[in-house]
Amino acid sequence: MRKLLQNNRELTALLAIMALFVLLGALDRSYISLQTLAMIFSSAQILMLLAMGAALVMLTRNIDVSVGSTTGLCAVALGLLLNAGWGMTAAILATLLVGGMAGLFNGVLVAWLRIPAIVATLGTLGLYRGLMLLLTGGKWIEGLPTGLKSFSSPAWLGISPIGWLVMALLVGLFWLCGRTAFGRGFYAVGDNLQGARQLGVPVDTLRIAAFMVNGLMAALAGIVFASQIGFVPNQTGSGLEMKAIAACVLGGVSLLGGTGTVAGAILGAYFLTQIDSVLVLLRLPAWWNDFIAGLVLLGVLIFDGRLRRALEQSRRRQKYARFLPAPVAAKGRKKSSDGARRTTLGADKKGGVA
Repeated sequence: MRKLLQNNRELTALLAIMALFVLLGALDRSYISLQTLAMIFSSAQILMLLAMGAALVMLTRNIDVSVGSTTGLCAVALGLLLNAGWGMTAAILATLLVGGMAGLFNGVLVAWLRIPAIVATLGTLGLYRGLMLLLTGGKWIEGLPTGLKSFSSPAWLGISPIGWLVMALLVGLFWLCGRTAFGRGFYAVGDNLQGARQLGVPVDTLRIAAFMVNGLMAALAGIVFASQIGFVPNQTGSGLEMKAIAACVLGGVSLLGGTGTVAGAILGAYFLTQIDSVLVLLRLPAWWNDFIAGLVLLGVLIFDGRLRRALEQSRRRQKYARFLPAPVAAKGRKKSSDGARRTTLGADKKGGVA
């Protein structure tokens, strides 16, 4: 079971989602319905988009803490363009361009200028946030066209166009990372950077591509945000970067790179949003949200750490067992890795190992 969870970390997030629904159903069976599922999915779309982009960056052993500011900047760009008389399609394309350029800039800082990702994106976090406030003068953007809200309104099968786009992007990125050489390159870069270079993997291109996709996802998140509420506050996107990273970690994407899937990041985003929705349904005060979400995240991280440690001990026992006589090896499997090492040393002294 431990190996199954470690090799398929998405199961951890999925089990957590199911457990939370079971808890919710125990309190009130009316909460267990397709309507509740759809409501949480609709609320999670912004975080899902950000988590997909963050997952690609984290797979390359980098991190982007400016994605929340990028989301706010793109939402502001969309609002200003629409209020300036631009058509819906042109404004959306321009917003995507803004997000892609912001991601490209981050990628260039990291891949070409060799600035550590956390340092580079901390700088651009302030840069993009400041630019957002300069463009708006610190004011909210209101009076957006009513047609913008149609993107978040229920359509086919009760799912909005944005919802279908999120699912299409999930399938596309999952296929890219799992079925193509280019997508598997993200894992190679994060797992062993120098080894990937020696194998001819375009390391810098992949890292820049990851940041660009992250920027595009932030732009889409900004568009979704504006379409859902119909205006753009001056603090749009604040704090979303931490939630996106937390969603990825919950879904099994490693901060050390090379491990995880986009599907896991999506499940992590759904779970974090589910916590907020459950608190609303239970009529608990809003200030409990961050506390409980942080507590759950710490619990998952502790569980993940213990799971990794147990599997590492299992690997060590298997490694040393092949040097031991069969009875000793069988006994060693029941002990900790330290016990296995002591048994190996004892066998060596007795001549059990050549």
